Amino acid sequence: MVRGRRWIAAAGFAVWLLAAAGAAAAASYDYYRVGAVEAPTPARVEPGLLLLGGGDWPLEAFRWFAERAGHGHLVALAASGSDDLQQEIFHDVGGFASVETIVFHDRSAASDPAVLAIVRRADAVFFRGGDQSNYVRDWQGTPLAAALDAHARAGRPIGGTSAGLAILGSVVYGAMDGGSLTSTTALADPYDPAVTLVADFLHLPFLEHVITDSHFAKRRRLGRLITWVTRLASERHDEALVGLGVDEGTGLVVDGQGLARFYPREPGYAWLVRPRLAGARAVAGAALEARDLQITGIGPGSRLDLRTLAVADPAFDGTISAAAGALHVSGGHLPPGVESLRLESPGD
Repeated sequence: MVRGRRWIAAAGFAVWLLAAAGAAAAASYDYYRVGAVEAPTPARVEPGLLLLGGGDWPLEAFRWFAERAGHGHLVALAASGSDDLQQEIFHDVGGFASVETIVFHDRSAASDPAVLAIVRRADAVFFRGGDQSNYVRDWQGTPLAAALDAHARAGRPIGGTSAGLAILGSVVYGAMDGGSLTSTTALADPYDPAVTLVADFLHLPFLEHVITDSHFAKRRRLGRLITWVTRLASERHDEALVGLGVDEGTGLVVDGQGLARFYPREPGYAWLVRPRLAGARAVAGAALEARDLQITGIGPGSRLDLRTLAVADPAFDGTISAAAGALHVSGGHLPPGVESLRLESPGD
């Protein structure tokens, strides 16, 4: 088998695969594969990030990811499900020589030598959706987390969708209380027990000062992202960390220079939220107060530079303030009804 510069004899690979299957049978994880895992990587592997907002994937963005992987070998990591997603990637997206999936059942799998070997030889790594608290509990501080950081440092692409997007930033909304935080709850009290923010999980290029969120407009998550960045800015006395929300059915791709482009499969945007310390008040037991946070929309014609946070040709640009549990447009031009993104409808 050829993987970049590594050669493994076919007989040796077969023995390794049997060992991996045996380990999977021990119930700490499940392992699936499709395609020619032992085939050479056809082209050069380049750095890149794939940030998908959940729902249906914009295929052009995922095919960009496959190109960044040298049309080689993708490893998908998950905490639930089976081989359904890898079949979709391999057959519907296309462009990969193989797709392997590891479904984790407990923390011990993140130290398993066979799991680590699979991840370390991957040309690209992709995190599935689900419940990000499982990823935090099972991976934080493990050899797997170190291997994922090393994968990105080596200039190999990495990405995720939904919960898999939520874990990519330097601070993670961990959903550690077992639910999904609403904007209403977050705005009413930025220190509510449901506001579970986790630092020091993964350390990815160009996301060192970013907290991400997915399913953004559809699930009315602007209020909670505003709460996170304002609380963190207040705690750190630093406005450097920003929020990046990605709408469902859309995605951002980020090249090795930190330049991001937006791909929609459905109408939507990526939302860049910058905190502002002036006029901010984030204390336990009281509604969030925040004044004139800048909200910038990234659309199909926009370009985002994650090194400087400059946005060329933004889809919209304005400011929003928060008080008494509500959002108010305070300047600029934002999509109609943006204040309602703090409100949850029944069934959301």
